[in-house]
Amino acid sequence: MTMNIRISLIILVKSLLITMMPYAHAATICGADATTEWIYKLKGKRVALVVNQTSRIGNALLPDTLKKRNINIVAIFSPEHGFRGNNDAGAKVSNSIDSLTGIPIFSLYGSAKKPNPKQLANTDVVIYDIQDVGVRFYTYISTLHYIMEACAECNLPLLILDRPNPQGPAIDGPVLEPAMQSFVGMHPIPILYSLTPGELAGMINGEKWLNNGLKCTLTVIKLKNWDHNTPYILPVKPSPNLPTPQSVALYPSLCLFEGTNISVGRGTDTPFEVIGAPDATYGSFTFTPRSLPGSAINPMYKNQLCFGLNLHSVPAYGFDLKYLLDFYGKTPKGKFFTNAAFFDKLAGTATLRTQIEAGNSEEQIRAAWQKPLDSYKQLRKKYLLYK
Repeated sequence: MTMNIRISLIILVKSLLITMMPYAHAATICGADATTEWIYKLKGKRVALVVNQTSRIGNALLPDTLKKRNINIVAIFSPEHGFRGNNDAGAKVSNSIDSLTGIPIFSLYGSAKKPNPKQLANTDVVIYDIQDVGVRFYTYISTLHYIMEACAECNLPLLILDRPNPQGPAIDGPVLEPAMQSFVGMHPIPILYSLTPGELAGMINGEKWLNNGLKCTLTVIKLKNWDHNTPYILPVKPSPNLPTPQSVALYPSLCLFEGTNISVGRGTDTPFEVIGAPDATYGSFTFTPRSLPGSAINPMYKNQLCFGLNLHSVPAYGFDLKYLLDFYGKTPKGKFFTNAAFFDKLAGTATLRTQIEAGNSEEQIRAAWQKPLDSYKQLRKKYLLYK
């Protein structure tokens, strides 16, 4: 085979793969899009929605579609980043009125994390429809927990319109220990837990993780043409600092840096695709964080030249420890863990930090969490909706 023919074949194969990708993606039908299975259940009901900018039927926001079908929406509850998904990470979100529909919006990321009985008093059914990124410390699943708890306390049914886990079958990282429970980690699951929101809700119910062992009346509208091995590119960015498939893929490995002296690129055009700090020891790639309303008002190292790594094109999958170990090794002793308590909460354990400080190898670190991880894998099998 001549060189020209070989090159032509490579180009042809690549073209075919690119052409096929949209069709593979389009074949996955999310719960919200399976309208014939659930909208009829809402007729004559007073409906509360737990939604954000990812909650869509086709290209239309879920509340807009339901209003057009004369569904009575009495309240909207919004998670971290707000209903429109444009608030900074950790920024307090206030209650408001949706300017397009006039529906009251109650924030679940401000003074309250859970709806109170008064807010649910005129509700017959609650719908949860939020695209998650499949990582334990991403707070949408904490909001799901509190929604389930509120529904159980108020005897309200919860309808989950299921969406894919973009991390696929990856199950990795430390399993959260009870002492580390917080809003960035509420359940004894690993960093990468390989469940959809609907499957996780079944686990929360089945393992009696709600307050006082309550159980939520739960219905899940399942995905079609999807399982945990099906690649899925998020059609809408889930939050301001996860704007690309690469940032979503790197997020599980890089978010722990937020308890350290290393920037993850907030305040740049490529958050969670670059890491570094104002020290040339960290690498030859440079970036300068700046104030970006809606994603990073006051980012770490604002207006300072940072040195580090550009991970925009590196293969990214699962929970990768090499970045943490590499940057820890380049940092003067005692300077890396600037917020050890937060690092431990994100990790779900203090053991990871102490192992890094002790100079343990990646193999030694992974061995420490393998037994609870194996136990979780067995537990997970009970709640799979997609075999």
